[in-house]
Amino acid sequence: MDYYRLGISEARKILDKKEVSARELLDSIYQRIESVEDKVKAYVTLPKEKAYEMADMSQKKISSGQSASLSGIPIAIKDNMCTKGIRTTCSSKILANFIPPYESTVTSRLSEQGYILIGKTNLDEFAMGSSTENSGFFTTKNPWDLERIPGGSSGGSAAAVAADECIAALGSDTGGSIRQPASLCGVVGLKPTYGRVSRYGLVAFASSLDQIGPITKDVKDSAILMNIISGKDPLDSTSAPLTVPDFTKVLGQEIKGLKIGIPKEYFIEGMDKEVEASVMDAIKKLESLGAIPVEISLPHTGYAVATYYVLATSEASSNLARYDGVKYGFRAEGKDLLEMYMNTRAQGFGSEVKRRIILGTYTLSSGYYDAYYKKAQQVRTLIKRDFEKAFKTVDAIVTPTSPTAAFKAGEKAGDPLQMYLSDIFTISVNLAGVPGISIPCGFTSNNLPIGLQIIGKHFDEETILKVSYAYEQSTDWHKRKPNL
Repeated sequence: MDYYRLGISEARKILDKKEVSARELLDSIYQRIESVEDKVKAYVTLPKEKAYEMADMSQKKISSGQSASLSGIPIAIKDNMCTKGIRTTCSSKILANFIPPYESTVTSRLSEQGYILIGKTNLDEFAMGSSTENSGFFTTKNPWDLERIPGGSSGGSAAAVAADECIAALGSDTGGSIRQPASLCGVVGLKPTYGRVSRYGLVAFASSLDQIGPITKDVKDSAILMNIISGKDPLDSTSAPLTVPDFTKVLGQEIKGLKIGIPKEYFIEGMDKEVEASVMDAIKKLESLGAIPVEISLPHTGYAVATYYVLATSEASSNLARYDGVKYGFRAEGKDLLEMYMNTRAQGFGSEVKRRIILGTYTLSSGYYDAYYKKAQQVRTLIKRDFEKAFKTVDAIVTPTSPTAAFKAGEKAGDPLQMYLSDIFTISVNLAGVPGISIPCGFTSNNLPIGLQIIGKHFDEETILKVSYAYEQSTDWHKRKPNL
């Protein structure tokens, strides 16, 4: 049996029935990695020795009848989450040899449930990008078409899940970095409400926007992971002190009578016709399941990209100031301290990271702060209010995840503005701090996946999971696999 094709809930059943051991499941995944990783290039680090140690510990628990929800389950972690004693690079040369002395809260919580760290996945450097072409090491390929990008910045995690190189993965989402690659790779990706999941140990890009979430083969697995990683964390003051519901309990509930908002601003000129057709078909399917479509307006959507790139770059400029070659990470030679600083940052950072640092430093500089940063914060409030107003009349909002399917590697690399527009449908969700999920809803004529985005109210992941599960169970899109 191809155990690597299993999801979390399926693997849990056969592990507990002792039809397979934790080592055998891990063997299956590593054999799959060996056969396809040269094509996909999803992983930066594969800590095999540590993984087998974790598998043996999990097997003891399983054998004694004390297995936890993730005992023996191999999960990939995006390489911007700290893993104690295991290299964490953010796919940047400046952190190429950084080994954290502490564990991120999310991976600690996964460890408590017995997971196996299969590997650390590739990303756009410091999570800055929409294609994984900005990695400081190599570009990850889309398993559906190796000439195309997997999306970003969590492209490595999404590609690893789509290619069955892990059972599930974690990614991080600052402006769509879980949902957009999930859409382009034909898997499920959930960005939780800001504050639902601790950011402690996540290497910061834009602190008011970053959020960790699951990338999985189906909706149920996302709910399972959300149960584990959610909740207040004393190490993160921005994590919300709210009770975490059992997200799996809403799965299978009917969606009859739920009002789903269709924002007119999201069906725009220039959107791929096949994407639009698939999303409209998905809305019809939801209607057939009893949901009530309602046209709504999110009038400030047109300002989202500009607002995001002012705020995100400003925060990045501040957060990345710590990489100076003094305390940790890469250090270049220089005749004095200033030259060492300059050489370190010039050689250690890639061009996209430099571009964003420069832009952010400019928007925060004296004389420009009010014109750019302050104004962007005001527009962010307007975008948040748009969602609050819409959610007074609807229970969830349905949109495309990405305006196109996966594009070819190099196609947009020379035009940063075109690349930034790849996240046009996902950015507003981060600015407003609300939860969003992308699920497969079709394929193009070139056999490329198309994603449906479902957006919910603050801390109402239950509704978007319920709607997603109802749609998923009535279609077969999530069952299709790339031919690698």
